Amino acid sequence: MTHRPGPPRPRPPRALRLTQVAALWAALALAVPAPLPAAGAAPPAPSPKAETYDLLLQGGRIVDGTGNPWVEGDLAIRGDRIAAIAPHLDPAGARRTLDARGLVVAPGFIDLMGQSEYTVLVDPHVASKITQGITTEFTGEGGSVAPQTRYTIQELLPGIADLQIKVDWTDFETYFRRLRARGTAVNFAHMVGAAQVREAVLKSDNRPPDPEELEAMKRHVARAMEQGAFGLSSALIYPPGAFATTDELIALAKVAASYGGIYASHIRNEGDDLLAAIDEAARIGEQARIAVEVWHLKAAGEENFGKMADAVKAIEGYRARGVDVTADIYPYPASMTGLSASLPPWASEGGNEALVARLKDPKERKRIRKEIEEPTTKWDNLYHGAGRADKILIAGVRTAANKEFQGKRLSQVADQRGVDPLEAMFDLLVEENGVVDAVYFEMSEDDVRRAMIVPWVAFNCDASGVRPDGVLGATMTHPRAYGTFPRILGHYVREEKLLGLEDAVRKMTSLPAQRINLRDRGVLRPGLYADVTVFDPRTVIDRATFDKPHQFSEGIRFVFVNGQAVIEDGRITDRLPGRVLRGPGYGRAPAR
Repeated sequence: MTHRPGPPRPRPPRALRLTQVAALWAALALAVPAPLPAAGAAPPAPSPKAETYDLLLQGGRIVDGTGNPWVEGDLAIRGDRIAAIAPHLDPAGARRTLDARGLVVAPGFIDLMGQSEYTVLVDPHVASKITQGITTEFTGEGGSVAPQTRYTIQELLPGIADLQIKVDWTDFETYFRRLRARGTAVNFAHMVGAAQVREAVLKSDNRPPDPEELEAMKRHVARAMEQGAFGLSSALIYPPGAFATTDELIALAKVAASYGGIYASHIRNEGDDLLAAIDEAARIGEQARIAVEVWHLKAAGEENFGKMADAVKAIEGYRARGVDVTADIYPYPASMTGLSASLPPWASEGGNEALVARLKDPKERKRIRKEIEEPTTKWDNLYHGAGRADKILIAGVRTAANKEFQGKRLSQVADQRGVDPLEAMFDLLVEENGVVDAVYFEMSEDDVRRAMIVPWVAFNCDASGVRPDGVLGATMTHPRAYGTFPRILGHYVREEKLLGLEDAVRKMTSLPAQRINLRDRGVLRPGLYADVTVFDPRTVIDRATFDKPHQFSEGIRFVFVNGQAVIEDGRITDRLPGRVLRGPGYGRAPAR
């Protein structure tokens, strides 16, 4: 393998090299010269032999993840840890060296909201994630892999039927055992879903829990935290999570807080009632005394374009008064979720079979249609948010008979079937047993850009790990599954200059690590885990599009997870060094 040096670069002025660069190396916790021995002291011991490293990356532009300016230097890995960082390290003891000149050496990227907990059991390499430099995924959006009961498994199976996975676990510990046996190329940090514990106790009933049921839900959260969950999550537009009251969520969040966890939420409304939904999330944080992460912050619906400025102002207001609220985004003006999310939440009460039965009933179908056509702030009407049927893209169906509709707009499906768009939507949901994936073009590029530059906004993919071949390539996906991080680095940093390189990397690494309380990842520093992403700042870019989403990004040259290469010179390796990460409550009782 040949590694060509990058093009020559102008050297910084001497004043910069003598002051700022020296300070930056100090910030990287490098060793300083030992003091001179006192008079009469014994002579110093002979210099030790050169350090032994498993890998030495030489001459890269080190962006440490803190937001500090890059510095040129070497980074050494020994085992699963970063062994040293310095302007020059002796290569004599290195088992392997790589020429990183012209490349950026950064901490591994952290996906602050992924969806790969099931697809990793199909593709342990999590190909669409590692090829964009991701080394850690934070997952569990309202629903989570645990707890599982006979009923939750029954409701889960239609959505994962094409993956051919046997759900043979009941709690996080048994799922983690399954994941370790299968192997993974990335690290995983899990949340316990408020909807998941609700479904485990109340099934899909649209009612508040009685005191005994609420205690059972709290016990589920406590057990999850003790087994390693990082906190409580919610997804409040999807049944049964949509049936939860604010007080119910506060009660569960207090349990997570007692273990040092956080609360992360797909908030109750991202469109007409966005600001009220932010208020609810902040209230939960304030009353439960827990840090809050607003997942994939957006202002959805054309009439709400420009409202991102108000959303940011609202969150900053809460932060000013001491409520710890932050957010994250993906860098695309379209969302993706189930087509059933276009229906009022009550339509899914009782579960998937009940939803399909209602859509088959002419009277119930008429009622559903009426509520979709009459906008209200009582629920997040995604069909109304998109505005027109040609702004809804059918991305995934499971039956062979409907595969022809993948990649078509709902308006085209309606025309082809000779019905109106709502009838086409209802029919597809019936035929697909309630499970159809859809992309909604409901956001403003200006709002995306406005959120991206906010200091406390990080990034996520909000997508499962997929790959172009096999079962994971059989349905379409959102381009964010393959392109989120390279798009930011290539389009918004290099081309648009909306963000500086160092700040963009900070938002991909130390900011999300800080949010979920990962203290040994997210920055480049000796002694921390060797999760490292090496990319070419001149070529890094996303290639996935809405029409052709299954395309790997370019410019990510090397990715190391716990010291082992999962991407080698742009190619996926056979290594699976990822780990299950455990939250702050792992193995301990709650704080009193």
